[in-house]
Amino acid sequence: MALEQVARDGLVLLGCGKMGSALLAGWLKAGLPPSAIWVLEPNPSDWLTSTGVHLNAGVPPAPAVALLAVKPQMMGAALPALQALGNGTTLMVSIAAGTSIATFESTFGDRTPIVRTMPNTPAMVGRGITGICGNAHAGAAGLRLAADLMAAVGEVVELDGEHQIDAVTAVSGSGPAYVFHLIEAMAAGGVAQGLSPDVAMKLARATVCGAGELAFQSPDPAAQLRINVTSPGGTTAAALAVLMDGDTGLPPLMARAIQAAADRGRELGK
Repeated sequence: MALEQVARDGLVLLGCGKMGSALLAGWLKAGLPPSAIWVLEPNPSDWLTSTGVHLNAGVPPAPAVALLAVKPQMMGAALPALQALGNGTTLMVSIAAGTSIATFESTFGDRTPIVRTMPNTPAMVGRGITGICGNAHAGAAGLRLAADLMAAVGEVVELDGEHQIDAVTAVSGSGPAYVFHLIEAMAAGGVAQGLSPDVAMKLARATVCGAGELAFQSPDPAAQLRINVTSPGGTTAAALAVLMDGDTGLPPLMARAIQAAADRGRELGK
């Protein structure tokens, strides 16, 4: 990790809710000293207070990174604390949905290096995935530094540009909710076939979690993993004939769902 520069020049974390806390825990675990981290958080948790970071004690003059982890609707109120760092060497990294690079440039100055990221909630258990993109001033070095910081909570993919961020939001940012709903729907299907709600939910939950872990650990593509489970003419094949129907099945349904999420992301970004 390119954390030597951060350890030397400091890092500011604006907002330390669930995602900020997950990142901070990852950085501390990776060996970033608490003395190199300044956190601005109006409602600090007991855990945050116990970490030994600088808490609500201003910001250093020229930190390597300022990471913006407040909710989008609180962004306006929170930004003035960091405005003095604009148009400098400090890399601004945002994990806020719906706030564009252009908006940050108008706040901090158009010579500010800015990287925008879209992480997701499995970051809480170190299994997130984050899409990242940056402006010209961030360059390859800024993207690399941001990727190293976000790698504290999972995988990182570099995007072709900010125009792809709404698609990332629609697939992976919102995606955990689709999987949780799949668990609900599978359990309901089990109840309809005579299982108790408790047993049906236990079966559905363990199956989705286990299949996810299998997909995580296996080098095979998802299509191959599906084929491995499907005996010709068997029960799985009967279910897949319904799920894979080109008109009424999961592919067109998921395409519409992801389109709706991406469209909403574009609306919110305006």
